[in-house]
Amino acid sequence: MENKNAKRIALLIASGMDILIGALGLLVYFGFLPFDLDAMGIPRWMAGAVGAGLFFSGLAVFAYNLSAPDSSGEK
Repeated sequence: MENKNAKRIALLIASGMDILIGALGLLVYFGFLPFDLDAMGIPRWMAGAVGAGLFFSGLAVFAYNLSAPDSSGEK
């Protein structure tokens, strides 16, 4: 049982980090963070695409792990 809870907590932490990193990418894409990607040769649309991918996939995993039934009562 402890292994399942540890796995669930690890997935929650990992997906939370994905949400944060994706949100940073989206903030750069929409221009809320003054970060010059053109100086590094990275197209702006790529920051938006990667940020959206990380944000929404992390949100899906986070929501699934929070809504999954707790298996602590099973034998």
